[in-house]
Amino acid sequence: MPKKVTPGENGKEEPVPCKQVKREALGGPSPFSFDSPSSLFESLISPIKTETFFKEFWEKKPLLIQRDDPAFATYHQSLFRLIDLKSLCSRGLHYGRDLNVCRCVSGKKKVLNKDGKVHFLQLRKDLDQKRATIQFHQPQRFKDELWRIQEKLECYFGSLVGSNVYITPAGSQGLPPHYDDVEVFILQLEGEKHWRLYPPTVALAREYSVVAEAQLGTPTHEFTLKPGDLLYFPRGTIHQADTAPGLAHSTHVTISTYQNNSWGDFLLDTVSGLVFDTAKEDVELRSGIPQRLLMQVETTAFATRRLSGFLRTLADRLEGTKELLSSDMKKDFVMHRLPPYHVGDGAELSTPGEKLPRLDSIVKLQFRDHVVLTVGPDQDRSDEAQEMMIYIYHSLKNRRESHMMGNEETESHGLRFPLSHKDALKQICNSSAISVKDLKLATDEEKESLVLSLWTECLIQVI
Repeated sequence: MPKKVTPGENGKEEPVPCKQVKREALGGPSPFSFDSPSSLFESLISPIKTETFFKEFWEKKPLLIQRDDPAFATYHQSLFRLIDLKSLCSRGLHYGRDLNVCRCVSGKKKVLNKDGKVHFLQLRKDLDQKRATIQFHQPQRFKDELWRIQEKLECYFGSLVGSNVYITPAGSQGLPPHYDDVEVFILQLEGEKHWRLYPPTVALAREYSVVAEAQLGTPTHEFTLKPGDLLYFPRGTIHQADTAPGLAHSTHVTISTYQNNSWGDFLLDTVSGLVFDTAKEDVELRSGIPQRLLMQVETTAFATRRLSGFLRTLADRLEGTKELLSSDMKKDFVMHRLPPYHVGDGAELSTPGEKLPRLDSIVKLQFRDHVVLTVGPDQDRSDEAQEMMIYIYHSLKNRRESHMMGNEETESHGLRFPLSHKDALKQICNSSAISVKDLKLATDEEKESLVLSLWTECLIQVI
């Protein structure tokens, strides 16, 4: 496995030609395992072990997996091909929203989009005559197998997982050297692509940025991806890729995750809820700031001392609690992620089970990886004394067609309950199965009402 690199004759680091893993072609259509989110990820990076990946590569350095395996090559090719664009165009694709046509010209991205709907014959002309790259946005909206993969990866990472397909003709480059704000997994689907990677100037970058050729220096990695191969690199890794002259077109899919999913993001999200909760009990946090403080050019020493003291108070409170904290990140994730993968009409996502839950029933949570619990103010009350409620959000009714499309409207799906239901909901979420009568609620009526609400939302089943 070429996971190590050594300096080549030209001073660049090249993959070491270690013993590659060969496997017999699998009987099934996929070399990936979809038994669980973890098994899917393990098979995605095979033969590298998951523990090794997160210890040595994740957020640290690139990983190149070159496979001499017909099963992986055939499966990768089935995920998205150039010819697939013909049928997709008949479904009403639009320039800008669904795809871009572009080329790298003098170190800059030149967009060659037309107006309105996309026509396949025009795309072929752009590919063949203008040597332009076709950048297809979020193909999991249309391709079932990519939906299947990315839904499992969202369960595995607990973070949104997007994708783009890039189709580049021979002797061309679609994008200039740049770095991204996401963790990147690249699967080569058709043809071959030549890659060059450079050390990051901003480790674990929080934004996308083009890098001038003059600032690149010597690549740390240079290699060619072939169908079945996988490349991973952390956010901030500077990279560029091209298709060599004289070859067929190249197609690869970039699967990306962990955008705005850092400890800094989590801290910002947690602190706002913590301040809200603490201020209800601490009169000092509710007291007014000094007159004209907002008009000062610089923060006063007094204000700095006060803020430092408040932060210590919040830290002490956080250390001593296991309570649910208000989290917009949780809600945002579950609102925008893919719905559970299913074949057919997905009736199990919208139709409750046959058995109605009763006090003597044993119930279990369904679609556990698609459910989050959080607390927040009662959204149906606009008065000043908003009561805190517990919310259970889910992604069962999310629209696959709008996944990761940014400007398209999304709505949250779920239920809200009084805070008195918190322990009972945690029991249901944390247990493999539980008797309704054992739920921590004051009355049998509350217990039955809770499970009936969850059952109606298709979140629990009676066993």
